[in-house]
Amino acid sequence: MERTLHIASEPHAAALSPVETIAGPLTAGVLLVCDHASNALPPGYGTLGLPAAALERHIAYDIGAAALTRALALRLDAPAVLSTFSRLLIDPNRGADDPTLVMRYSDGEIVPGNARADSAEIALRRERYWAPYRETVAATIEAMLATGEPPGLVSIHSFTPVWRGTARRWKIGVLWDRDDRIPAPLLAALHDEEDLHAHGIGDNEPYDGALAGDTIDAVATARGLANALIEVRQDLIAEQAGAEAWADRLGRLLMPILADPGSRAPKDFGSRACPARPLAPR
Repeated sequence: MERTLHIASEPHAAALSPVETIAGPLTAGVLLVCDHASNALPPGYGTLGLPAAALERHIAYDIGAAALTRALALRLDAPAVLSTFSRLLIDPNRGADDPTLVMRYSDGEIVPGNARADSAEIALRRERYWAPYRETVAATIEAMLATGEPPGLVSIHSFTPVWRGTARRWKIGVLWDRDDRIPAPLLAALHDEEDLHAHGIGDNEPYDGALAGDTIDAVATARGLANALIEVRQDLIAEQAGAEAWADRLGRLLMPILADPGSRAPKDFGSRACPARPLAPR
């Protein structure tokens, strides 16, 4: 059956606030972000020509990541910033000029509403959705820095249990690039968890943590701030109870790591090219 495609020039197409913020003390020592929190699409875009069921898949958002972020913000008494639009519209965790910023094909799905997106349409989505999200993250970081308590940035993601027919053994992965101030002690603490040790904890798995222009690179690394990207397998947090349990665990493990302001002080790691992360969706 043919699906109708709508275009962004319709007057109501921008009627979706691009950011959800969770209030927390600016002295909390950490900002949580969730780049792929939602599978929502703005009015005027329909389903981007996809069957509705496709929007429930991992290609549209990080399943369970929003619930985990909100629950962890409560445990850490910390502010959080979450996107409110599907990564299929535009990916807030990609650089402004990244070729995968607007995906035309994702894990077996052709995205008809993106296939015809020209440079003007991509620029429009960047202005209405991508930029406000990034700007909110950056502004929150600046407000936290102004208190004299440098924050760490912790980005919450989730990954599909099966990728291209292969089951992924990890329950959790910690992704990082130049700065191991949060990842190293977090990985050590995770290995001390009896139920995790034997099942595989990903150190820069299932993806490499270095991606030029991603949220951490642009907001945290550029300011020399401690950071980590945490990936939890989606089947473990798809239900609220699982998200709450993982928030309990991560809150317990992160609190002592984030407690020392000296470990979060801005640090110059110099410059080097970041290798590209594989193009597979999280």
